[in-house]
Amino acid sequence: MQRLGGLGLAILTLVMVAGVAAQQKAASLRVDGLVDKPGTFDAKSFAGLKRLTLKVDDHGQPAVYEGVALTDVLALAGAPVGDRMRGAQLSLVVVAKAADDYVATYALAELDSGFTDRVVILADRHDGKPLAENAAPFQIIVPGEKKHGRWIRQVVSLTVKETR
Repeated sequence: MQRLGGLGLAILTLVMVAGVAAQQKAASLRVDGLVDKPGTFDAKSFAGLKRLTLKVDDHGQPAVYEGVALTDVLALAGAPVGDRMRGAQLSLVVVAKAADDYVATYALAELDSGFTDRVVILADRHDGKPLAENAAPFQIIVPGEKKHGRWIRQVVSLTVKETR
């Protein structure tokens, strides 16, 4: 194996630093719509949230995803979850959008622990490692669904909307 000279090592270091910086910059999520505090949130924003681990069947293979409850992320932005989930809020939906414009929709009530025992997470790790490039920065994991069409990868935004 050939050793890198000083210039080669410097270039390699710059490329690695630029890659990490780009990945950190990309690791953000816009939450808007019918929320009290719309904004862009990053991994630091989620640091105070409880981390969850889900063991799931991922296309016939056992997998472990780690992240935070999607409702906790929505609560950071002031979405009407928890005790605020009643009446007109029962008709709200969350539209998740991916970097490639793929879209999936979830009823806000189906994400709320007051209505279901199923926990949907916004994952940032898969099998103990950061998500693969084709899934990062975040992936929504919906345990128990037969089809994974709503396991949206490369999530960049969540919008809370009315269904009417």
